[in-house]
Amino acid sequence: MRLGQGQVAVVTGAASGLGSGLARAFAARGLDVVLADIERDALDLAVAEVASMGVSTIGVPTDVRSAGALEGLAAATLNRFGRVDVVCNNAGVACFSGPTWEVDPHDWEWVLSVNLHGVINGVTAFVPHLVAQGSGHVVNTASMAGISAGPGMAPYLVSTHAVVALTEGLAAELALAAPGVGASVVCPGAMPTDPASAHRNRPDDLGIEARAMSEDEEVAFTAWMATVNEPGVLSADEAAELVLEGIEVDRLHITPNGTPAGVRAWVDTLLADIGEL
Repeated sequence: MRLGQGQVAVVTGAASGLGSGLARAFAARGLDVVLADIERDALDLAVAEVASMGVSTIGVPTDVRSAGALEGLAAATLNRFGRVDVVCNNAGVACFSGPTWEVDPHDWEWVLSVNLHGVINGVTAFVPHLVAQGSGHVVNTASMAGISAGPGMAPYLVSTHAVVALTEGLAAELALAAPGVGASVVCPGAMPTDPASAHRNRPDDLGIEARAMSEDEEVAFTAWMATVNEPGVLSADEAAELVLEGIEVDRLHITPNGTPAGVRAWVDTLLADIGEL
C-alpha cells in the first residue's frame, strides 16, 4: 500500500510515544490524520502540532476500553473525511505485576481492557469500512513481549501475545475476504515513552499500590529485556518511520528496535517440545 495525499490515517494513543510519532509520520507523507487519546490536554497539543504540518486533522478523546467510543471514533472519522485508509490501534499500558499467582485482579482487568480489548474494539469498528472500501491497512501495536516471554508481567505478556495472534489471524482472513486490505502487528523494543508510564491514566476503580521489584526479580527481568531489545533507545519518530515502511511493503510483523535472541529462544523451546511429542 503506497501512502500519500488523499488518504486518512487514524491513530489511538496518539498524544505521546509511538502514537505521536505515527501521527507526525503520516502527516509528513501528506495524509490527513485523526488523533485519538484518553488525555485531552495532551491530545490538543498533539493535534496542533500535526495541523501545523499542513494537513487536515481532528482530535477525538477516546477511551479504547469502550466499544462505543471506538464506534464513535469511526463515525467522527467518516463524518469529517468520508473515508479511512490506515487504522493504528496503538494505545497500550503496562505494569510490573510480580509472579502470576500474585497478580491483582485489577491489573488483569486494566491491562487486558486497554491492550487487548482496545485492539478488538478498533478492529470491530474500522475493519468493516476497509473491507467495504476494498483497500487500506490495519496496524495493531503489541510488543517484543508478544513474541517472547519473561517474568513479572503476566497481564502484559498475555495481552501482547493475544494481539500478535489476533493480527496474524486477521491478516489471513483479509487475504480471503479483501486482498486489498493488509494487517501488521508492531512489536517495538525499547522506546523513550514506555507504556508503563500510562499508570497516570489508570481508572480510580482499578487502582492499586504499585508493586516494587525485588532484587532477584529485577535481575531476571533485566536479563530477559536484554534479549528482546537492541541496545539503546529508538526515538518515536524513528520507530514510526519503520512502521510506515512496513505498511508500504505489507509486512506482517514490524519490530522497531527489537532483537531476535529472546524470540529465538522462545521458538527453539517450542520446537524442541513439539519434537518430543
